[in-house]
Amino acid sequence: MNIQTHKIGETEIAEVISDKTVIQNTEDALDLMGDIYYQGFDKIILHLENITADFFDLKNKMAGEILQKFSNYRISLAVVGGFTGFTSNSLRDFIYESNKGRQVNFVASVDEALNALTK
Repeated sequence: MNIQTHKIGETEIAEVISDKTVIQNTEDALDLMGDIYYQGFDKIILHLENITADFFDLKNKMAGEILQKFSNYRISLAVVGGFTGFTSNSLRDFIYESNKGRQVNFVASVDEALNALTK
């Protein structure tokens, strides 16, 4: 896993670059947040392929647990990927509602992520 830094004005954003799944469970998310925060970041970009597919199965409540941790620790998150392939209406609604706020956004590109995290 590598961290690419994006600096926009005074805001520094950590983009996680990895060819592996970085978040398999809630503990992985907490470890990532701690690591990123220790490096001086409070905004993170993650790519869809770095999050376990279980995250997007809302029945297991993993997404809610993980995103609650990001909210509790006030670490903003943008997840970059193609979400149009998901057929679950509840997941689409979840993404839509998340994108209304500032804490967690699901976007199609890194540029959109940077924009969302610097609003």
